[in-house]
Amino acid sequence: MSLSYADVEAAAGRIDGIAHRTPVLTSRTADRLTGASLFFKAEPLQRAGAFKFRGACNAIAALSPEQRRRGVLAFSSGNHAQAIAYAGALQNVPTVIVMPHDAPAIKVAATRGYGAEIVSYDRYKEDREAVSRQLAEARGLSMIPPYDHPDVIAGQGTAVKELIEEVGPLDVLLVCLGGGGLLAGSCLAARALSPEVEIWGVEPEAGNDGQQSLAKGEVVRIPVPVSIADGALTTHLGQHTFPIIQREAAGIVTATDAQLVAAMRFFVERMKLVVEPTGCLAAAAAFEGAVPVAGKRVGVILSGGNVDPAALGRHLAA
Repeated sequence: MSLSYADVEAAAGRIDGIAHRTPVLTSRTADRLTGASLFFKAEPLQRAGAFKFRGACNAIAALSPEQRRRGVLAFSSGNHAQAIAYAGALQNVPTVIVMPHDAPAIKVAATRGYGAEIVSYDRYKEDREAVSRQLAEARGLSMIPPYDHPDVIAGQGTAVKELIEEVGPLDVLLVCLGGGGLLAGSCLAARALSPEVEIWGVEPEAGNDGQQSLAKGEVVRIPVPVSIADGALTTHLGQHTFPIIQREAAGIVTATDAQLVAAMRFFVERMKLVVEPTGCLAAAAAFEGAVPVAGKRVGVILSGGNVDPAALGRHLAA
């Protein structure tokens, strides 16, 4: 299936009135530190605390009545899990979520709180896609993966659609990268609404499969990375996400855990905003100079805010 900006527009129509239109925040201090005009799309303030709600909501809304009756299954370390569970609850669709046994407690609790059934697995010994596929087939559930799904990608692109509609054309767009759903959707929206923009993905230094994939010209698979950016611990890009990223992105850079902690501290101290480590990837690239931004209008996607309070305290005290 070939995706286009028309799919992002259709997704925006489906989720209108369900997903929040999140604010765009600015900071004079951030602008002074980087020499740029930064526009932060605050997806920590989205329903379920992350951009993932957009894609989940769109994917569920696009199901047939019979698929909705049977229910859906998703696999996720947290944000997609919460998003599917919440979107399903709002649309009266049963949800089953396959989560790693070491997923953050706050994300597990929130997912269960939205009414989902949780099935645990060991991410270091089991293949989550294989576990999920077997369970979905056995129960007749529609599987909605966290990033490699056309409706999920289109839904994620609505964040950048809103951003550019609000602030106008951008010179640079920085987007957090795990499996590529947000980056691919962002590419579709940004290229249509701000054709000259440079689009950069930012992934954890310990999990730079996207960077390797662009360099090699094909999807590269890596072992499960170890990073505090738990929402981006993917091992490869998707068959739907990679071609879009390969075609539209200027490149992919990385951020270290220490840089993510520094960005988290900035948002708490200066902007009074809680952003999870994964959600800080794009901002870290701007703050650390991984992508040249001085003198430019820069869109920065803060992808989520679902961090355990205890973990947040440990990070900020470090």
